[in-house]
Amino acid sequence: MKRRVLLSWSSGKDSAWALHELRRAPDVEIVGLLTTVNETFSRVAMHGVRESLLVAQAAALGLPLWTVPLPWPCPNDIYEARFRALLERARAADITCVAFGDLHLEDVRAYRVRQLEGTGVTPLFPIWSTPAEMPALARRMIASGVRAVLSCVDPRQLPPHFVGREYDAALLAELPPSADPCGERGEFHTFCYAGPMFEAKLAPRVGERVERDGFWFADLELDTRS
Repeated sequence: MKRRVLLSWSSGKDSAWALHELRRAPDVEIVGLLTTVNETFSRVAMHGVRESLLVAQAAALGLPLWTVPLPWPCPNDIYEARFRALLERARAADITCVAFGDLHLEDVRAYRVRQLEGTGVTPLFPIWSTPAEMPALARRMIASGVRAVLSCVDPRQLPPHFVGREYDAALLAELPPSADPCGERGEFHTFCYAGPMFEAKLAPRVGERVERDGFWFADLELDTRS
């Protein structure tokens, strides 16, 4: 019997790559994408991507969207309570696993494990790697056809002019030596719009670039022109 899996979906390239790997596993049935959404601004938490783009992504991936609306600001106890409610709904739907696109941060992985303890839901980490493997992983994603835009940049780790850039080989070559090529330490976040995991390609258009709460964001919209 296949494991029924929800994928924690940030809208970025790592989530997309995790989906790609999960779809290659014969014992896995992916039943939906799980995303936390800032209910005040209707945007994906942290990535700053419009909820309308998130909905378009899910449609292009052929998967239903499970959203967890969060207030802004969001105390951790409210986040955890709403996440637990989502897990209860998942268990009622015979979902046994939640998969995460985390790459190598041990503290983040330990937090995920603690979140799911005693819930009857098992955490999966399908693309878990090591820091040394990040350059090769970044190149492999790009070579496979993954296309993404940097939707958010932390200016303490990366110059603001990177926001709105394509995640491609040229960008990797320009990253400072201190930056993780996959942005795993929060240097940047992405919006993924194409790749082998998509049934249809999206066409995001980069709009205004703004500084907000200490981060730089590129406001992305879908280009619906034919």
